[in-house]
Amino acid sequence: MLSSVVDRVQRRTRLGKHGWAVLGVAFGVVLLLDLVRRLLSGDLTVALLVGYLWNGLTYGLVIGLAGVGLSLTYDLLEFANFAHGDYITVSAFVGWGAAYLIAGFGRFDPGSLFFLGVGGTLYPGDVGVSVTTAPVAILGGLVVAAAAGAVVAVTLDRVVYRSMRGMDAISLLIASIGVAFVLRYLTIYVFTQQAFGLTVSAWTYGVALPGGTVNVSAPTLLLVASSLAAMAGVHLLLTRTKLGKAMRAMAANRSLARVTGIPSERVILATWLIGGALAGLAGFMIALLQGTITYQIGWTLLLLVFAGVIMGGIGSVYGAIVGGVLIGLITRVSLVWIPASFTEAMGFLIMILILLTRPQGLFGGETA
Repeated sequence: MLSSVVDRVQRRTRLGKHGWAVLGVAFGVVLLLDLVRRLLSGDLTVALLVGYLWNGLTYGLVIGLAGVGLSLTYDLLEFANFAHGDYITVSAFVGWGAAYLIAGFGRFDPGSLFFLGVGGTLYPGDVGVSVTTAPVAILGGLVVAAAAGAVVAVTLDRVVYRSMRGMDAISLLIASIGVAFVLRYLTIYVFTQQAFGLTVSAWTYGVALPGGTVNVSAPTLLLVASSLAAMAGVHLLLTRTKLGKAMRAMAANRSLARVTGIPSERVILATWLIGGALAGLAGFMIALLQGTITYQIGWTLLLLVFAGVIMGGIGSVYGAIVGGVLIGLITRVSLVWIPASFTEAMGFLIMILILLTRPQGLFGGETA
């Protein structure tokens, strides 16, 4: 679908692929020269730029982590799962409910803890949940969030998507939108539609640089370590295990894979488990990074996840990782030039420029 739009734009503008490539390179050079000018003139400090890069990396790793799960399910089932963002939301709420239960066990009512104090019965400061004051609770919540994401993904596959195997991608996409709305309003019903804080202050180390200090906090370090470990695990799974080889075989040619004896339903089940678990990790981590949670946390992230997956190359797991990190860096570094409310638009603009020059994405997945 996007490839036809890209071709139409290229024809009507008469620039073609190479013309857009030249325009994109020129745009990048202008931004780079202006960045250097700002640094030399003092309008932008090294500390501020490094802070943007660090924040962009941490944000991009969450996008990439969620993108890996989305890319895996797309690779095997060949449809864009718009409910993926709400897998992130549900997992985040369940994971943080578990973290509160662990941190406040024996001191507060279990129901109030699991429902994160909805109704004003307790507050984050009462429980004292943070990476440094309650590390066991945070790690436990992280594990529960991953498990919750896997359970939600597999359950919905058994209930909804399994009966629709073989249908066209549009039907599956529409079904996933319906699933997304059901999950979203269920979350509102069980929890709340209000945004509220989750954590208290955690350990932070200030790195002194020219022009200021860059703060590196315990939550961001945990996020980076967990994201890299999860991505490394996916890489080893795909390249070193029999399941990974079966998944790659099905992605390449599902019919041929079945003929050779690969149990397709088991592979699909495993794919949903992995994709859902990664969505759960991403949901818990984005809430940890922001310090707040809301029923729209997954939907907001999903738009950037799709942008990262498309930029990296649809169907490419490694492209999803790189695309997610690039989207994160772009949205944060663009604060040098534009207000915060427009940074996500800059990420989509760069994605469009890349697609106009390379419709299959950076890592050469399927044509977008």
